[in-house]
Amino acid sequence: DWHSDVHGHWLLARLARLYPDAPFARPARAALARSFTPTGVAAEVAYLEGPGRASFERPYGLAWLLALAAELRVWDDADARAWSTTLAPLERAAAARLSAWLPKLAYPIRTGEHNQTAFSFGLTWDWAVITGDTAMQALLREKADAFYRRDRNCPIAFEPSGEDFLSPCLAEADFMRRVLAPAEFAAWLKGFLPGLSRAAKPWLAPGIVTDRSDPKLAHIDGLNLSRAWMLRGIARGLPARDARRAALESAAAAHAAAALPAVTGEHYEGGHWLGTFAVYLLTGQRP
Repeated sequence: DWHSDVHGHWLLARLARLYPDAPFARPARAALARSFTPTGVAAEVAYLEGPGRASFERPYGLAWLLALAAELRVWDDADARAWSTTLAPLERAAAARLSAWLPKLAYPIRTGEHNQTAFSFGLTWDWAVITGDTAMQALLREKADAFYRRDRNCPIAFEPSGEDFLSPCLAEADFMRRVLAPAEFAAWLKGFLPGLSRAAKPWLAPGIVTDRSDPKLAHIDGLNLSRAWMLRGIARGLPARDARRAALESAAAAHAAAALPAVTGEHYEGGHWLGTFAVYLLTGQRP
């Protein structure tokens, strides 16, 4: 589960950065120091670039690797700067893999799981902004225009599928609010989610989890968490006085309330990854 290991390291870095005096900060830093070694990173790069791995962890794991790299870059700390330098070869390899893939990708991937393009495009965009990678930003703008700009009437009533942890409709909107200016995004969203304009509260109900010990059924807890941060992101992307913001924020609060109590260590099936989603929600999407 390479991607969960990667975003587990993001989790340690994010929490140690934001809460340096918390009891968990010291062991978190020790764990990061054990992982971020030149030898270890070189082995990761060699594995990523090995034969037969063109699609390895693409795009989800690679996008989380860039999110981890971005987190280290914004952390004003001597150890974090050293770890960032150590991780740089793998960061470059992940970015290069995505940059080589994007021009060849003819269609978006609209699933509710790891292969989805919209969510990973959002993580990659945030990394590109932090690093000043204008070439990556240009690639993502091109794909936003080709894949999503003309989308209308997203079938959000069809969501969720039984194993989703990402919303295809909301992830797309959460990516597009990064690329478009607020007024332009507001107009696009009206056509993309027209029901939102006439929504009564509550607008979107949280998904139902029937068995948290099942690794796929437990995905719905992650869906509720990711929906919550996407709804907040969409609201933030709209002009300040846009009337739709209230419905979006209300739905986000309902999803967060449904999912956060489930973020425990009771079941490994969710416990090994839901903490990342909870922290991503509670601490903000961008570093």
